[in-house]
Amino acid sequence: MSPLGKIEIQGRDAAEFLERVYVNRWRSLKVGRCRYGLMLREDGVVFDDGTTTRIAEHEFYMTTTTAKAAQVMAHLEFYAQTVWPDLHVHLTSVTDRWAGLALAGPEARKVLAAAVGESAEVSGEGLPFMGYREAMIADCPVRLFRITFSGELAYEIHAPADCGMRVWEAVLEAGEPCGIIPYGTEAMSVLRIEKGHVVGGELDGRTYPAELGFGRMLRKDGDFIGRRSLDRPALAGEPKRGLVGLVSENGRHIPRGAQIVTDPKARTPMPMLGHVTSTCYSPNLEKEIALAVIEDHQRWMGKSLVASSPVAGEHVPVTVTSSVFIDPEGGRARA
Repeated sequence: MSPLGKIEIQGRDAAEFLERVYVNRWRSLKVGRCRYGLMLREDGVVFDDGTTTRIAEHEFYMTTTTAKAAQVMAHLEFYAQTVWPDLHVHLTSVTDRWAGLALAGPEARKVLAAAVGESAEVSGEGLPFMGYREAMIADCPVRLFRITFSGELAYEIHAPADCGMRVWEAVLEAGEPCGIIPYGTEAMSVLRIEKGHVVGGELDGRTYPAELGFGRMLRKDGDFIGRRSLDRPALAGEPKRGLVGLVSENGRHIPRGAQIVTDPKARTPMPMLGHVTSTCYSPNLEKEIALAVIEDHQRWMGKSLVASSPVAGEHVPVTVTSSVFIDPEGGRARA
């Protein structure tokens, strides 16, 4: 996970700055806790997401998506220097300073405990869900975050860049009794699709918070970037589109980017209901699944549509489902 963007935000107005940048609340976040954040463009479209941790009273540690790391840094600098120069806040890109790895799975806590030894308490009480601690692994200082992208019980371990390999090897050694194996971004992508977590395919510069299920995150009081755009009449009320899951009805792979239609043989121009954003084969479900953004999503729940890709010559019948395929209650992550 080392390519994730990492930004240190410091100063007595750091919390206020985050409240203006993100759509949700930050002043109430306690030291040693993490929170998921969503930031918008001025037009109200989702710009980026990630987690931010309160390291100290006036110090936060933000992670961004890999693709938007540089853009988010420039975005924050612009607002800090030209829009809100009265705020006492300092921004530092530390993306190259920290190596990162994800430790995920039912045995993750046991492996982490073996890796950190007596340097930190990582029990459910010592390191709760969305919690943060500092520890030592292989004589290296590390930052531990109990956050999950895979939907499993998971931790992120951030270590100084020159300690990255040493920490990686120490964690693998600690996990040998549990049968630990490395996994990469392909496996991570499958896990996050099964869990309905959004990434670049869903955050493609065309979606609004409510369309992705983030409507309840929006603060009712105060201002933030994009707030006034969300008050436009066109965006009032229930979202016209929504994020859904798709399950292939004939076992064929659902093409990424395919358009969702009711009948691919209808006369052109035929109405497009939406499009596929991410797709994979689910080993847990043993089915071809996908995420999609479609119009009138509640109306189509449980019904059949077609994922049509004329360029690839594929037309796959699909059933519309919830976007969360695995563990909808989130019990695994909070175990």
